[in-house]
Amino acid sequence: MILAFDTSSVAVTVAVHDGKAVLAERTELGAQAHGELLAPMIASVLGEAGVGVAALTEIVVGVGPGPFTGLRVGLVTARVMSAALAIPVRGVCSLDAHAAQAVAEGAVSTPFAVATDARRKEVYLATYDLTGARITGPTVVLPAGVDPAVAGGPVIGEGAALYPAVFADARGPRLVSAGCLATYAVARIMAGDELGDTTPMYLRRPDAVESAGRKRVTQP
Repeated sequence: MILAFDTSSVAVTVAVHDGKAVLAERTELGAQAHGELLAPMIASVLGEAGVGVAALTEIVVGVGPGPFTGLRVGLVTARVMSAALAIPVRGVCSLDAHAAQAVAEGAVSTPFAVATDARRKEVYLATYDLTGARITGPTVVLPAGVDPAVAGGPVIGEGAALYPAVFADARGPRLVSAGCLATYAVARIMAGDELGDTTPMYLRRPDAVESAGRKRVTQP
């Protein structure tokens, strides 16, 4: 029994998967409220699925890329639950799950890109073949700096929707789904692939950083 969640975007998304299908799923927008939303949503989805915490066998969590604060909420929660329940936790690149979701939903039939909102007028970007296998990235880039050949093709995600002047063929799904995150992870596991750990894909330093030291005061 798998609990999957992702906090790498403006949404918090949580799902329970039994290894064959999604039993329950919930997604809520809350760019500044990941910490407040995640725990109640986990409890709600487990309740809807009729699954107790003790029945969980593993956790799957999106490791980004994503903004520092929101992404950290999901990763810390996954690690704490893993330790408390003595079950494994597996990390998945959120853009890879997003790409798999686009393929599964029939949103693309050619090579494409996924672009999510990185704030600071930038996007997190990765490119994929028509099966959803990653070709390049992920990276963080200004929309104007994206290769025109990539920007002019199908681009999935919130980042593409925010910059229609650059991404003329912006498509959904705009946000990754925890149900698709779990389904993607199960498919990878069944194929014998190794999933990653919970090392976050920040791609850049957080907005708030510790001071390097006190400034030296000089006498006039």
